[in-house]
Amino acid sequence: MSQVTKEKVQEALAQVIDPALGRLGDITVDGDTVYAAIEVDPAKGAALEPMRQAVQAAIEAVPGVRMAQAILTAERKSPPPLAVKGGGRPAGGGVSHKISSRPVAPQVRFIIAVASGKGGVGKSTVAANLAAAFARLGKRTGLLDADIYGASQPIMMGLSGRPQTNDDDMIVPPVCDIAGHPLKVMSMGFFVERGAPVIWRGPMVHSAIQQLFRDVDWGALDVLVVDLPPGTGDAQLSLAQYVPLAGAVIVSTPQDVALSEAEKGLRMFEKTNVPVFGIVENMSYHNCESCGHREDIFGHGGARAAAARLNVPFLGEIPLIAAIRAQGDAGVPIVAADAAHPASDVFMNIAARLWAVLPEKKAAV
Repeated sequence: MSQVTKEKVQEALAQVIDPALGRLGDITVDGDTVYAAIEVDPAKGAALEPMRQAVQAAIEAVPGVRMAQAILTAERKSPPPLAVKGGGRPAGGGVSHKISSRPVAPQVRFIIAVASGKGGVGKSTVAANLAAAFARLGKRTGLLDADIYGASQPIMMGLSGRPQTNDDDMIVPPVCDIAGHPLKVMSMGFFVERGAPVIWRGPMVHSAIQQLFRDVDWGALDVLVVDLPPGTGDAQLSLAQYVPLAGAVIVSTPQDVALSEAEKGLRMFEKTNVPVFGIVENMSYHNCESCGHREDIFGHGGARAAAARLNVPFLGEIPLIAAIRAQGDAGVPIVAADAAHPASDVFMNIAARLWAVLPEKKAAV
């Protein structure tokens, strides 16, 4: 089989992309799989779908290519600014032109994605408490809310206000206190009014996620937990292509419909060569606070069985407890509010297991 190279892909696309409409961006070659980005004016994204399809077809025609994926991304010279209204200098006002030159969180040792196949399974709650658990373990921790359309971490972490920028035009992430340990948090929720929708096409989402990694002053961290939106769309693909992920955690509830979608998320990470650390079963069971009776409201054990079938670790069962919801609404995750709570133990154990298996992909900082 012919070996696929970037040069061969570039040669195949030389006559396909109209320079007046866009230009070839990053190309990733992974064996017989090729990912290519075409940088276009985001306002013209929908009209350029035929060009994207032509690019993908041209890549698929390259000898040795088994699978190709072409995506439209926003032009790097004008990515969407993360504008802050009022209070200090505008974050993003002087950084957008640097997005392509800054490295991705260079002082972060490990980046962990928390993902789910569908919404409503408690992925953000797991991400918030997992980040808090890493902080309680004494790890230098950050939490990135990459759910552009449904940002919830500012509320769950009890943070408000709009971030400032430093002298290097880097956005400074707000910090919350987790039992005496600092936790850096960044989210699109800091840049929009509460309740206001974010109505963006895929290229805008792609560029915004890059900015949240490249233009935020994360500093030296042991671990950065990334709360992804549900599904397997633009945000997930952007993360898998452009961010050096140490691995992913899949969150699901026990019922079959959630597990089916969780498997799609797992397969997506496999196809992009991102290790999957395992599956977490959220809302696993409910114990009545009055009588102690246990009830498996959504069924039980489905995620454990799915993990065994898919040959990935089962990381733990998180109960359906009112205190977890109440603490999230109050802006203090259960792990931070009550270290002795049984649910906190579950999150702490998951964090400890993940830390024990994290690959040493980067030198210590």
